[in-house]
Amino acid sequence: MNNNNALEQFMCSFCGNNYSRPNVLLGLDNSIICENCIELYYDIINIGKEEEIEINDLTPIEIYQELNKFVIGQDKAKKMLSVAVVNHLKRVKHKLDVEKANVLLIGPTGSGKTLLAKNLAKILKLPFAIVDATVYTEAGYVGEDVENILLRLLQNANYDKGLAEKGIVFIDEIDKLARKGENVSITRDVSGEGVQNSLLKIIEGNVINIPPQGGRKHPYQEYITFDTTNVLFICAGAFDGLEKTKITKTIGFHKKDQVIEESICDNLIKYGIIPELLGRLPNVIQMDLLTEKELKEILLLPDNGIIAQYQKLLLVDNVKLKFDEEAIRRIAYMAYNTQGGARSLKRILEDIMIDIMFESSNNQENYDYIITKETIEDHLNYQKIKI
Repeated sequence: MNNNNALEQFMCSFCGNNYSRPNVLLGLDNSIICENCIELYYDIINIGKEEEIEINDLTPIEIYQELNKFVIGQDKAKKMLSVAVVNHLKRVKHKLDVEKANVLLIGPTGSGKTLLAKNLAKILKLPFAIVDATVYTEAGYVGEDVENILLRLLQNANYDKGLAEKGIVFIDEIDKLARKGENVSITRDVSGEGVQNSLLKIIEGNVINIPPQGGRKHPYQEYITFDTTNVLFICAGAFDGLEKTKITKTIGFHKKDQVIEESICDNLIKYGIIPELLGRLPNVIQMDLLTEKELKEILLLPDNGIIAQYQKLLLVDNVKLKFDEEAIRRIAYMAYNTQGGARSLKRILEDIMIDIMFESSNNQENYDYIITKETIEDHLNYQKIKI
């Protein structure tokens, strides 16, 4: 090999490609490595190495104020969730030897559980994954493997494992995994207690092997090791009928003959949540059914509220949409009586707006459309609305 000939080609000992001298970075003992291989093996060596992660120094008040822009009502839930998230950020940033406080949100349909989670994702810099518990099954059955929850978090972190291992996972519909009945079946439970046990392994903090492609369809693929010790889990569910399992035993303090705090752990266990999983969710936050006043505020006050969304859509077709005060009050009243929360508002408005949205694209000139109480009553009989 003539080193004086600048035009001579050199073959990389690793990839086998030919390069001219300017592209050769290292040659030793008749071995040569090219620039591309240097970069490749550097990345391989540094995979999984922890780097300093920039985390916002948010306070519970700041998070609470941000949530107020999007979520109406549920003040206690917003405060408790803000504190839980900030404690998680402190624990991660300062590497404190403090147990993580995972959260269980309990609330009726349409009370804002998922909305709280989605807006937390906007506030925090940490990766955030929202999953539905009902799609997961025990290994070997049709459906997604529980480990895919972590794969989703890793994907949302752009495969930065160090960042993903400090993220937050929101698991919705956790109540759908409740064991039905107090007698354990001798058959395998493909969607209930078995999945709860699989979730337990992930939530309590372990090193989990997750397939990079998802599932177990590729048995020879290499697994990614994922440490869940610093992942905060927020589980949520409606727990319909929980009040029917109510146990009169209470704990806490009494003030003016009123019970300040009542333990619902026994109720949740009787409902079908296994004690081991419940023990890993120490922050139990109960959300309230939205009041008629709060439903009215949801129509008007949040950033990008429901009515504002319809107004933006119709404005594209030069249609200005207005609701008078009585119409808004009537919609809130109807939604409250169906007890479907904010979801009822959306369904009622969809029914009211369907004809307007259908005809608006044919509009050739600017005009206003005013919806009154009479408009709603002529168009809707809320007894026909199936919520």
